Amino acid sequence: MIAAWVLAAALVAPAQEREGKPLVVATLLADTEAVVPGKAFEVGVLLEMAPGWHTYWEYSGDAGLPTRVEWELPTGFVAGPLKWPAPEAKIESGGILTYAYTDKVLLLATITPPAQLAGEIELKAKVSWLVCEDICIPGDAAVSLSLPVGRQAIPANDAVFEEFRAQVPSTDPVPFHLNWMRSGKMLHLQLEGVPEGARIELFPLPSENQIVGHPQNVGTNGVEISVEGPFSGVLVMERGPTRSAWVVDEIIHAGGGEEKVRYGEVIGFWLALFYGFLGGMILNLMPCVLPVISLKIFGFIRQAGESRWRILSHGLAFAGGIFAWFLGLALIVVSLRSGGAEVTWAFQFQNPWFNVVIGSIVFVFALNLAGVFEIVLPGRAATAMESAGSGSGMGGAFFQGVFATLLATPCTAPFLGSALGFAFGQSGAVIFAMFASVAFGMALPYVLLSAKPGWLRFLPKPGAWMERLRQFMAFPLFATLIWILSVLGGQRGVAGILWFTVFLLCLAFACWLYGSFCGPVGTKGRRLAILALIVGVCLSGGWWALGKKFAGIGAQDIGGIGWAPFSKERLEKEIATGRAVFVDFTADWCITCKFNERTAIETPQVRELLKEKRVLAMKADWTNANPEITAALKSFGRVGVPFYVIYPPGEAAHPVVLPELLTESILVDALQNLP
Repeated sequence: MIAAWVLAAALVAPAQEREGKPLVVATLLADTEAVVPGKAFEVGVLLEMAPGWHTYWEYSGDAGLPTRVEWELPTGFVAGPLKWPAPEAKIESGGILTYAYTDKVLLLATITPPAQLAGEIELKAKVSWLVCEDICIPGDAAVSLSLPVGRQAIPANDAVFEEFRAQVPSTDPVPFHLNWMRSGKMLHLQLEGVPEGARIELFPLPSENQIVGHPQNVGTNGVEISVEGPFSGVLVMERGPTRSAWVVDEIIHAGGGEEKVRYGEVIGFWLALFYGFLGGMILNLMPCVLPVISLKIFGFIRQAGESRWRILSHGLAFAGGIFAWFLGLALIVVSLRSGGAEVTWAFQFQNPWFNVVIGSIVFVFALNLAGVFEIVLPGRAATAMESAGSGSGMGGAFFQGVFATLLATPCTAPFLGSALGFAFGQSGAVIFAMFASVAFGMALPYVLLSAKPGWLRFLPKPGAWMERLRQFMAFPLFATLIWILSVLGGQRGVAGILWFTVFLLCLAFACWLYGSFCGPVGTKGRRLAILALIVGVCLSGGWWALGKKFAGIGAQDIGGIGWAPFSKERLEKEIATGRAVFVDFTADWCITCKFNERTAIETPQVRELLKEKRVLAMKADWTNANPEITAALKSFGRVGVPFYVIYPPGEAAHPVVLPELLTESILVDALQNLP
């Protein structure tokens, strides 16, 4: 593909100018005025871009292509690999992120001459690039440099070489501490000891066919990135006018050895356990749990008489019931995972559909805490469970712990939702540890008060404040939902957020119906009717918002319209039959093309109009070399893509040329005006 692209660049060499001005000027420079036999020196290809235009780094990101240099050196000369200065991250139209150079860049390489030389040496190279602004244009140039052979190397072009050498990533150890933490595909890097006021950026350098996301800064000197397989990239520190860069990966180099950084994972593990413990403790302050604590402890005292040891034993058995419930849930989660229910939770979700499911669960739990509806077990089930645990021995206390946890479902559900969300992405051992931590947090007050019943006087008195606390706990879940929406926006765009929130509106209405009309005082017939309505609201909202709208966002590709590949012969044949033709001149490396495809071309209304007007959609894909497409562009006086043209039926001599920055309304109007 690269060779084909270079050929395409050669076919459009005149396109390197626009409005009489060169878009890129390429020059070959050396850091010496003379070549010393056997002594290596550096050369650099200097690319100077016109204002507003940019070329690309060795990894271009979502679009674009890196610059290529093919050396033509005298016999015996050897060129090392290109050394790329650190790039800039550019967010293009449509949220496309690329890694590029603006203004100018010097791509360096080390040249080693043979030991025997004489006369004058000529170095040559063929340079090809992609330069983009609103459109993308391939370009190329042949550069050369003549140097005499001398006994001593005299420095030359010091300023430009020093400027860009400083930006070439170093393989030396990073001068501050790197703390890597990985959870599934999500990699988190936290830096310690970064100079105050410095700005940190991370640029990925994926291997061939490796799937990698874009780094996102998190907190103070923290970066997250989704990556399949070992990560490697470039870390850049910008401090005032200077930029320094280092090659980094998940291996820390020290003393000539290599050691995996695992303590970050340990820190993350213990932090997750602490959050689980804290969640379990907070459960005891909920209105469905706090009033029960005193009753249970007094019940243990009555059953055990005055024996302090028997009171403590009952408390421990009760806590054992709590652990049994939570560890049983952990066993279910591990079983689901081993059966293939593999999902990923880390610092952001990777699967947008899993994102939707967890976001919906978080939203419903938040509505529950806010008081929109209550989760109440059926009366018979609650009575049966209470009776089963009414025994006076240790077994009775154990089952009371199990059933007390189960009967506290209205309060435990939100916290279990968060625990489940974390646990599904972890190993079996971590899942059990997480649920044990939640159980420990909930059981601890019972154990302490069984050991010291006198401490009951320190418990806060039940009151209206408990309901306020419960309602307050809904807001962290709403905040979690906002975060999920932000992640979903990166995966499906603004339209994805819109249609997911439409579905959430349906869920909110369903929850309100349940809370308002499905209470225990309602008749059985009315509850069944409301439940049927709730199911209908959720299914219809899910089908329309998630199935019909959301599912198509980001999943649609350029084949959705049913494109015909461009050929001059086919174009002339269709025009001769009186059929209208829409031609999209595009390329995979064209940023504006991709933006237009997402927002203006691949839309339901455009697809419907193309069918209604019997318009043949032809895609002139200029990603690789295609002299026929190049000639077609030149016939319109164009030198780059995107370019859009409509041939009306019977009016082939008067094609309609559409603007480069296309909108859906412009394309729709043009199609509607066709006879």
